[in-house]
Amino acid sequence: MDASENKTLTRAEEQIMQQLWKLKKAYVKDIIDLLPNPKPAYNTVSTIVRILEKKGFVGHISHGKTHEYYPLINQKAYRKKIFNRLFHNYFSNSYTSLTSFLTQSQDLSLEELEEMRMTIEIEIKKKSNT
Repeated sequence: MDASENKTLTRAEEQIMQQLWKLKKAYVKDIIDLLPNPKPAYNTVSTIVRILEKKGFVGHISHGKTHEYYPLINQKAYRKKIFNRLFHNYFSNSYTSLTSFLTQSQDLSLEELEEMRMTIEIEIKKKSNT
C-alpha cells in the first residue's frame, strides 16, 4: 500500500497535481506557467508541492538547488480512488442510484443520454460474450 492510498487532496493540491499530470515532470515554475491567472506566488506552489511529496503523491529529482517533481500516482488511479469514495459515500455503492442521479439531476441532452445508452449496450455485449 503506497503512502497516498488513504490520503485526499485539497482543492489547491489537486490543481497542482492536474498540472503535474499534464507535464509528467516539472519544476515549480513550469507548474505555475500552466496555472490560470492570477498566478499564485512561487513560494505558495513550492509549499503545496512539498506537501504533496509528504503525502506520497509526488517525488523529486534534485538538480543542484532545484528540484524536478513528478507524480507518484497516475491520474487514472487517483480518479478511480476519488470516484470509489464518492460512489460509496453518496450513492451507497448503488449503480442504480448513480444512474438515476446522472440521468435526472444533470439535465443531460437526448444526445448525451443516447451516448450513455450505447456505452452501456457495448459493455453488455462484451460481458455477454465472455
